[in-house]
Amino acid sequence: MMHTNTPITATHWVFGYGSLIWNPGFVHASAQQGLLKGAHRSLSIISHHHRGTEERPGLVFGLTRGGSCRGMAFEVAEADWESVRAYLQEREQVTMVYRDVMRPVHLADGRTVQALAFLVDERHEQFAGRLTLEQQLTMVRQGVGLSGRNIDYVLNTASHLKSLGIRDRQLQALADLLAAEDIAVA
Repeated sequence: MMHTNTPITATHWVFGYGSLIWNPGFVHASAQQGLLKGAHRSLSIISHHHRGTEERPGLVFGLTRGGSCRGMAFEVAEADWESVRAYLQEREQVTMVYRDVMRPVHLADGRTVQALAFLVDERHEQFAGRLTLEQQLTMVRQGVGLSGRNIDYVLNTASHLKSLGIRDRQLQALADLLAAEDIAVA
């Protein structure tokens, strides 16, 4: 985890619900669990870049309307905000499938902060909508992109959520099937 020792005066927050949980990739002053209401984690974005290709697309997570999502909230010092924002824009907005918005996030310490969150643009051509478990399995099995195997992305996210005590039944069901297959292949 990259931290700074810069005294915090003004801060910004970023909400992570997928790979940002286990690989934020940016300097942050602190991190704690958070709850975002009004959207839920879903494996619903077709990936042609990070976890798949045009020919063999994978799937990545998006925040989709409805429900709530537990994840990690990262506090970023004012002095680091511009570079963190630029990094996140480059990482998350390769194809502009997300809407970057500010949303209230309820922190584990009891505070509520406004955090930058990446919600899926449900009108975007890469939004897959609600997929069956079998459809998800097919796409995740085949996906390999610039950031690696789609299977690893799903398994890492599921593992980190579990270690944080965050339950995501649909993700865990998919991860259990993928892990069993991955062991059988190895």
